[in-house]
Amino acid sequence: MARQQAKDLYKELGVPRDADASTIKQAYRKLAQQYHPDRNADDAKAEERFKQISAAYTVLSDEKRRRDYDEFGEIAIDPNFDADKARRAGPGFGGGFGQGFGGGGFGGGGDFSEAQGGGFGNIFEDLFGGGQGGHTPRAQKGADLETTLDLDFAEAVRGCEKRVDLDRPQPNGSHKRETLTIRIPSGVDDGGRIRLAGKGGAGAQGGPAGDLMATVRVRPHRYLKRTHRDLGMEVPITVVEAIRGAKIEVPTLEGAVTLSVPAGSNGGSRLRLKGKGVPAGGGREAGDLYVTLRIQVPGVLGEEQAQRLEELLPDDGDHLRRDALS
Repeated sequence: MARQQAKDLYKELGVPRDADASTIKQAYRKLAQQYHPDRNADDAKAEERFKQISAAYTVLSDEKRRRDYDEFGEIAIDPNFDADKARRAGPGFGGGFGQGFGGGGFGGGGDFSEAQGGGFGNIFEDLFGGGQGGHTPRAQKGADLETTLDLDFAEAVRGCEKRVDLDRPQPNGSHKRETLTIRIPSGVDDGGRIRLAGKGGAGAQGGPAGDLMATVRVRPHRYLKRTHRDLGMEVPITVVEAIRGAKIEVPTLEGAVTLSVPAGSNGGSRLRLKGKGVPAGGGREAGDLYVTLRIQVPGVLGEEQAQRLEELLPDDGDHLRRDALS
């Protein structure tokens, strides 16, 4: 029977095995944006790819889990696998185990049946906490679970609480329905992940429960854009407001504020509203809101109106372009 090909989490993210944490994070964010379900509506393949990417990042972004995966391969992803016991089992499990397990062998070439005195069955029962063959039942950690949290733009920026219904696996194979309240910190990014320790599947034989990993999906805002902790938006103003200056009302996530437009403002000018971006949190200062002015030109003018405008505003476009482009 053909052996199933082992997963390569590094290939899932498109990074080399020696990639640093920053490279792994950047690769995950890029792929998560590409295959985000909100951008691929009704595309089951994209959604499945998004889940695979998220699962790979869960392991490779965790220093200990990545180290175990590098050493033992896909088998180390199993929440019941005990890496420390595998290392104590002998050099056959340590040297190249991860490479050999997926490719048809166990690496170091040791005789496991002789070394362990009972064949592969006893070895794997020990490594996975099995209680067969007269062994004392061992504590097993529960399975880690995954869920997705859909947030509005404002909820992600300001932080919020979300309730999720979860079916938590039990040691006897049943599931326990629970409703959890998850606190979302202010400023969480699209594709960000929140770990809830002990909220995964229940442990067996007194073992600890697994963890719950929640992936955040943020719906785009109609006019606000985010760059790190700063927000940005474009606001239209009239030609008169640009020339004379004005005080205009600008919407923010905390309510409308008054913004002063300096006289003689050009289209594309950026004005800053300090502290009106992502709120402070986690030892970081609040971001700012940057308003980009867009001058709204009136429609077609009548002949008389056009003549009056030319008298007030001489046609010196050629002069302006020479100064700017020469």
